[in-house]
Amino acid sequence: MKKSASNSQRKVDELVIAEVDDDSAWEKPVKVRRSKSEAVSIPAEVAARAAFFARLHRESSVEDWIKKIVAERVEIEEAAFAEAKRELAAQ
Repeated sequence: MKKSASNSQRKVDELVIAEVDDDSAWEKPVKVRRSKSEAVSIPAEVAARAAFFARLHRESSVEDWIKKIVAERVEIEEAAFAEAKRELAAQ
């Protein structure tokens, strides 16, 4: 970390510590709720094929295997999207 960034962070920390007991220095608390899960249905044929590969990969359940595969695919898509965005910005 650069020295100026470190000094700035230290000043912020000191300010927060100084105002920790002063309720007027703070905004109202923010309430955050977890978003509802999305349910996704897949055709029976695809589910059967997924079950085969889940067993092949010794996954504890088809659901766990599908979650893992979808998460991997989302990461690939995000990386491809970020790369395309960089290429467009460079033009």
